[in-house]
Amino acid sequence: MIFNYPRECAFCGSPIHPGERWVREKIHEPARVADQPNYRRYHADLSAGEELSCWEKHLVEVELHRIGHAA
Repeated sequence: MIFNYPRECAFCGSPIHPGERWVREKIHEPARVADQPNYRRYHADLSAGEELSCWEKHLVEVELHRIGHAA
């Protein structure tokens, strides 16, 4: 059985619409469906008035967490 979940950005929570560029990040947690990997999806393009995409903002947060700073 194939599930068709709407694609939603893991950073901002907004839908990722057909035709929009996005990035998929594999996460290492138990999947909803056995033997299927879990992923988070992020917008890859800039939103109006933004300097970074959701994907780039996520990477900044990960790096800040890695070096021990609060975002």
